[in-house]
Amino acid sequence: MQRASVRGQILDALRTALVTGELRPGEVYSGPALGERFGVSATPVREAMQQLALEGAVEVVPNRGFRVVERGASELAELAEVRALIEVPVMLRLARTVSAERWAELRPLAEASVRAASSGCRATYAESDRVFHRALLSLSGNRQLVQIAEDLHRRAQWPLVGAAAMSRGRAELVADAAEHLALLDALIARDLDVVRALVGEHFAGA
Repeated sequence: MQRASVRGQILDALRTALVTGELRPGEVYSGPALGERFGVSATPVREAMQQLALEGAVEVVPNRGFRVVERGASELAELAEVRALIEVPVMLRLARTVSAERWAELRPLAEASVRAASSGCRATYAESDRVFHRALLSLSGNRQLVQIAEDLHRRAQWPLVGAAAMSRGRAELVADAAEHLALLDALIARDLDVVRALVGEHFAGA
């Protein structure tokens, strides 16, 4: 259990480093070097990196380590399209069936995402953003859907290559988070046209 705990902590740290751009796209990182950075052996780092490889964040470079995958705007657009194809119909169905009271219960999570965005920390906002979207989709009762959607969401949060890697500033994060509150308002009002538009625009902006 202790080993699994260490691996989990390293995985969380590596995911944060990916979101913030500390682990740069195209760069190769070795298990021993990262282990030294985190103050652990290379073994939990390699195990965590293997998980990231399964998720598509890194690729194995034999005898060297792991290369952070380089992503362009076209891949981000593809992810946005897939997320919309999966989630928009679900959100429209939920908008018709979930009570206003249930949606209102999620407002603290939406407000927390605004505070996280205001901090300007990409990693803090990324986690808060996923928590909010996970809570929305959990109302569907479909665990497979939630898991697939979260995997796509996480992939969409990895930075792009080059100068675009850190392009989203505090103002853009706050605007993105504000859409969470607007979406809740539309869901409570059962305004399906606004729900459809907001979800589509939110994914495109992510």
